[in-house]
Amino acid sequence: MSAVLGHHDDHAHDDHHHAPTGWRRWVFATNHKDIGTLYLLFSFAMFMVGGICAMGIRAELFYPGLQLVNPELFNQFTTMHGLIMVFGAIMPAFVGFANWMLPLQIGASDMAFARMNNFSFWLMIPAAIMLVASFFMPGGAPAAGWTLYAPLTLQMGPSMDAGIFALHILGASSIMGSINIIVTILNMRAPGMTLMKMPMFAWTWLITAYLLIAVIPVLAGAITMTLTDRHFGTSFFNPAGGGDPVMYQHIFWFFGHPEVYVLILPAFGIVSQIVPTFARKKLFGYASMVYATGSIAILSFIVWAHHMYTTGMPVTGQLFFMYATMLIAVPTGVKIFNWIATMWKGSMTFETPMLWAIGFIFVFTMGGFTGLVLSMAPLDQALHDTYYVVAHFHYTMVAGSLFALFGGFYFWAPKWTGVMYNEAKGKFHFWASLIFFNITFFPQHFLGLAGMPRRYADYPAQFADFNMLSSIGAFGFGLMQVYFFVFIVIPVMRGQGEKASQRPWDAAQGLEWEVPSPAPFHTFENPPKLDETATRVVG
Repeated sequence: MSAVLGHHDDHAHDDHHHAPTGWRRWVFATNHKDIGTLYLLFSFAMFMVGGICAMGIRAELFYPGLQLVNPELFNQFTTMHGLIMVFGAIMPAFVGFANWMLPLQIGASDMAFARMNNFSFWLMIPAAIMLVASFFMPGGAPAAGWTLYAPLTLQMGPSMDAGIFALHILGASSIMGSINIIVTILNMRAPGMTLMKMPMFAWTWLITAYLLIAVIPVLAGAITMTLTDRHFGTSFFNPAGGGDPVMYQHIFWFFGHPEVYVLILPAFGIVSQIVPTFARKKLFGYASMVYATGSIAILSFIVWAHHMYTTGMPVTGQLFFMYATMLIAVPTGVKIFNWIATMWKGSMTFETPMLWAIGFIFVFTMGGFTGLVLSMAPLDQALHDTYYVVAHFHYTMVAGSLFALFGGFYFWAPKWTGVMYNEAKGKFHFWASLIFFNITFFPQHFLGLAGMPRRYADYPAQFADFNMLSSIGAFGFGLMQVYFFVFIVIPVMRGQGEKASQRPWDAAQGLEWEVPSPAPFHTFENPPKLDETATRVVG
C-alpha cells in the first residue's frame, strides 16, 4: 500500500505515468492497485463496525440475566453483525485482493473496465452509511436476523427499508465487480497464459464471479418482494394475505448457500498460492483443484434447503438435500488433501503467511466436519438454531475467510508496499488470534449440544461458564485485530520496516514476483513474454 502512497515514482516509466496525487487520486481512482487498497481499507473499517456489534452481543452474554442491552437492541446487534460482516467486510476484502492481484498474476495492464471499477467501489460507501445509520432510525436497526426472514421483516420499522436499499446497492456493486473480473481474466491474460496455467487465485475468483452474477439477483428478488409486501399491498410472504413465509426461506437460501462459497472460494485460492511457496513444491494436483472448485460452485446450487429441515419438508426432500450436502463435502475434501500432499515432504518453513494458511486448513477442516454433522437431517432437527450452528459457521467463515485474508495480506503486502512487516509481531498476531478464536467458538459447540438457542439475550444459569469463556475469547480476538492494524498495517503503509526484495519469498512462483517491490503504479503496459510454465517473464 505504500506503493499506493507514492513511494514508487522511481519505477514510473515516463513523466506522464506518475501517480496522480492528493484527494483526486483516490476519489477518481481508476488504477487497480489504488482501488484494491480502497476496498481493503473499507472492508477493515466495516470489520471493526461489525466487530463492535459482536462485542455488544458477547458483553450481554457474559453473565446470565439482562445486564447491558435490552432484547430488541441485542437482536439489532445480531442482525447488523451478520449483514456488515458478510456484505461489508469479507466480500469487499476479497474484491480488494482481486483488484490488486489479478492483473499482476495474469500479466494484464489493469482491470478491463477501470471506471466501472471505481464506480463499483464508491457505491459501497452510501450503502455502508445507510446500514450503520439504521441504528439511529425510529425503532432502531433491523432486528430480523441477518437472513431477514419474513414475517419478522414485514413488522420492522423504517430501518428495514434502509437495509433493503443498502443490500440492493451492495449487490449492484458486486455484480459490476464480477463482470469486471470475468472480462479481465478471460480477455486480458498475457499471451501464453492458458486458463490451465493461471494461478489458483485467478481460477477461484473466475468461478466466484460467475457465482455472484448468478445469485445476487436472487437476493435482490427476495428483498424486493419483502419491500412490496411492506408498502405496496402484495402478499408474497404475508400469511394474512395468503403468502408463504417458507417461500422466502427457499429464495433466500438459494442465494445464501452459493454465497457461502462466494465467501470461501477466494480463500481457497489464497491458500493455494501460499502453501506451495513455503513448502517449496508445486501445488499437488492443480487440475483436480480447478475441477473441485468448479464442482463446488455447481453443487452449491442444489443444497440450499439443508438450512430448512425443520420447516416441515417431506422426508424425500430431506433425504435429497442430505445426500447433496454430503456430496459437496467431497470436492472440498479434495482440496484439503491436495494442500496436505503439497506440504508432504516439502522443505517447509513457517513464516507468518504459512502459519495463517496451516491455521486455515486446520480450523476450516473442523468447521467442515461440524457441517457434515449438520447435514444429517435427524441431527439437524435437534441442533437447528442452536449455538452449534453459530460455532459451525464461524469455524468456516472466520477461521476460513478471515484467516486466509490475513495470510494473503502477510504474503503480498511486501509486494504492495515495498517493505517487510515485522515477523515477530505477525506471528504473535497469528498465535493469539488462533487461541482466542478457539476459546470463543469451541465452547459454543457444547452450548448448542446442550440446547442453548441462538439470538437470545438471556439464558439459564447452566450455560453460564461456557458463555463467559466464549465472551473472554471474543474480547481477546477483537483486541488482536486492533493490534494487527496498529502494529502491522500502519507501519507497512508508512513504509516503515526492512526493504522488501522483488521476490521476498525465495520459492514464490508467478508473474506478481516479476515486478519490483513495491509494484509500480503501472505494470505490464506491454504484455509480458512468458516462459513455458507461464510463471516467469522471459527476455
